[in-house]
Amino acid sequence: VQLQASGGGLVQPGGSLRLSCAASGFTLEYYVIGWYRQAPGKEREAVSCISSSGSSTYYADSVKGRFTVSRGSAENTVFLRMNSLKPDDTAVYYCAIDRAPSCTFYEGQYYRTWDYWGQGTQVTVSS
Repeated sequence: VQLQASGGGLVQPGGSLRLSCAASGFTLEYYVIGWYRQAPGKEREAVSCISSSGSSTYYADSVKGRFTVSRGSAENTVFLRMNSLKPDDTAVYYCAIDRAPSCTFYEGQYYRTWDYWGQGTQVTVSS
């Protein structure tokens, strides 16, 4: 089982990036995918989530209206499109999977335990 986040980099404030979470050795079709981030000196926080069917999503208040999570139509990949990036978005971004039916969060906390975490990708927003 391999899960890898990629697509990070250095971008100016107001810019955009698209992160990918790719799986190998198994299919993402039956999994909920969560996106998290961790900035230096801060706790890891949930950013977004997409259900196994793609019909249900979750966004943290801090990214609503700017980030969009989606499933690739053919690739075994989930994407996180990030627009209007701010310096506060600077962090290592991770994806995680859980074989569950929905993205359910209570006060920013996922209602289950994630099965597996992938390697992160660094996003730096700076001028």
